[in-house]
Amino acid sequence: MLQYKRLFALIMLFFLVFAAVDKSPTYAKQLAKKMDVHFINVGQGDSIFIKTPNGKNILIDAGPPRAGKIVVQYLKGLGVDKLHLVIATHPDRDHIGGLPAVLNTFEVEHILDSGKLHVTRAYASYMNEVRRQEIPMTIAKVGKHISIDPLLDFRILNGYGKRKSNNQSSIALKLSYNDVDFLFLGDIEDRQEKKIAQKYDVRAEIIKIAHHGSKTSSSSKFLEEVDPSVAIISYSKFNRFGHPVNRVIEKLIELNTHIYSTAAFGDLVIYTEGKNYFIYPQKSPLQGILQDAN
Repeated sequence: MLQYKRLFALIMLFFLVFAAVDKSPTYAKQLAKKMDVHFINVGQGDSIFIKTPNGKNILIDAGPPRAGKIVVQYLKGLGVDKLHLVIATHPDRDHIGGLPAVLNTFEVEHILDSGKLHVTRAYASYMNEVRRQEIPMTIAKVGKHISIDPLLDFRILNGYGKRKSNNQSSIALKLSYNDVDFLFLGDIEDRQEKKIAQKYDVRAEIIKIAHHGSKTSSSSKFLEEVDPSVAIISYSKFNRFGHPVNRVIEKLIELNTHIYSTAAFGDLVIYTEGKNYFIYPQKSPLQGILQDAN
């Protein structure tokens, strides 16, 4: 009988502690303050969705035109009905091609654009949709902070220049949530990487490798300065550009960086509460290799 009483007492103690923890405002607050960063598999292109700690929705690019439906369905699957900020890093079709479908589906509060003009059907379609809906647009200014969530430090590291190409004009960003830093580099090249590293602290736990791991970006010196724990590379398995190049992969391996690609892992999600982070790939590398390319 004594044993049963002790067992009953332990069970009651468990429920009392659990109830006390469950109702704790601090505990509830900690649970609510996570950030999700989604690297959406759009084939040969970029698309990144961020759910900030305070519930703001940010979309960076939307892949090529045919990926518009993919991005729309992905966001709908997350229960998104409004985008507080859309960032168009530069006017290449593999970054802004899918945006018309997104803009036509979701309410968009604001757009941050590189300001680089481009004479293509994909760019015209994107700008026509912006004008049709009269969506407010701001041109990115280097060094400016993006004020969207008070818990985040979100800074613009690179933007448009008169003598810059589309890629060189890419909006590059550093997003910091307490101890966890992300670098989103668009398609910037070596020269922009060098200038950024000279002016800003580029150390980051997670880096979205510039220009799909091409030979024009990700210099060894720059990667050493970033010293990333995780590198995300977005590309299609059978792309005609040879992305990513061996030099970039070899340098990341030398730095003991964990490499995740959308080609091998599909969609990638990183969860963080500002101190730790967890990576959830859609599929295993073997599945990615065996499945058809995008």
